[in-house]
Amino acid sequence: MTSVSTVDRGDRVIARRVTVNAPADDLFAQVADPHRHGELDGSGTVKDTVKGPTTLSRGAKFSVGMKQFGVPYRITSTVTEFTDTGDTKVIEWQHPLGHKWRWEFVAVGPSSTEVTESFVYGTAKIPKMLEVTKQTAQNANGITKTLEKLSARYS
Repeated sequence: MTSVSTVDRGDRVIARRVTVNAPADDLFAQVADPHRHGELDGSGTVKDTVKGPTTLSRGAKFSVGMKQFGVPYRITSTVTEFTDTGDTKVIEWQHPLGHKWRWEFVAVGPSSTEVTESFVYGTAKIPKMLEVTKQTAQNANGITKTLEKLSARYS
């Protein structure tokens, strides 16, 4: 398993990267299907109760059952970026409170991909609240575990 590294994407962005032994197309297809987010999640908050399309696109909405601090809830997100062309593929969705989750896939070979997952919270309605409640630290840990899990699946 390849180790996860921290990526500097500027203020109020938490980003981690790992190289995965799988084609970019395959990895992108997993993240572009919100019904598969539960199998990717390393944070333990994403459940398998998803409503929405099986393949996302720009402007698409999907809702996911979540559970945090023992409390179940549902979040509906909107895809703000979707690029599925060339050697770099990107998918990003925005939470109703304004923060974004971003995935980038860069092919580094026919069966090797650099995967970066980011939590962009500078766009959140109350970014300071996410820091004070330590949600940013929890998300950093969740991203690391998600990418470790993804890498291990293909090792």
